Amino acid sequence: MSRAVELEAAAIAEAALRRLDDLTVTKPGSPFTSDLSVNEFLLIYEVGFRPLGLVLGSSVYHVGQQAKTWSQNQELDVLSHAMAHARELAMSRMQFEATRLGADGVVGVRLDTLRHDFGKDMSEFIAIGTAVKADPRAGSRWRGWRDNKGQPFTSNLSGQDFCALIRAGYAPLGLVAGSCVYHIAHQAVANVVGNFGRNVELESFTAALYDARELAMTRIDKAAKALKAEGIVAMKLVQNSHAWGSHTTEFLAVGTAIRPLRGDHEINRPTMVLDLED
Repeated sequence: MSRAVELEAAAIAEAALRRLDDLTVTKPGSPFTSDLSVNEFLLIYEVGFRPLGLVLGSSVYHVGQQAKTWSQNQELDVLSHAMAHARELAMSRMQFEATRLGADGVVGVRLDTLRHDFGKDMSEFIAIGTAVKADPRAGSRWRGWRDNKGQPFTSNLSGQDFCALIRAGYAPLGLVAGSCVYHIAHQAVANVVGNFGRNVELESFTAALYDARELAMTRIDKAAKALKAEGIVAMKLVQNSHAWGSHTTEFLAVGTAIRPLRGDHEINRPTMVLDLED
């Protein structure tokens, strides 16, 4: 066991390790756990995967403050790094649990941030999803589901989207994210007074928000390149305010990096469905 894996094992609660051991395939008869809907469960099974268990990673993190200039648009890079690191800890622990189960990947991953009452500037970062394994009895034509680092893949795709992706000849490589915490400059008093009652673009605000989103997008692109992905699907760009005040916000870009399973794959044309309920 490597030093990194030992550190992750130490960070996992003892009760979680016992639960994972009870779910392993070496103990037949243990029921799996999942947050999949019935339709998602059936579709994932149809493309040759079976759920092993619900896996999660957690990190309670103190995200402090960073000095900023009242009248200047600027990224708060120390806070950007802190948010990225907190999520990486949660993700790595979720992957550790998936590896412990012998999984090939994790589907339906959710990244959540929860505020508790532990103290000021403290939040819990959670990554949760269902660990799955390619079932050799399904006669799957493809092998090698793990990412280029030998880790179980992660994906925020729903069961329906995961099924459609596999059928089209693509595989998820990993959940990728880009974060940017940004301070938006306050307006000068003269500008506030001058704009009163007028319809006018606030160019400094536009530039700040534009810049913040582009930084988050650039970082998710960099993460996908590190996995040697062909592209990113199911991408979302969300804004989180946390507890920094009205002029500081975080933009988070999240999506699933994908790769082709084979060079000669063809995407099937979608089937027309006629809804008779209306």
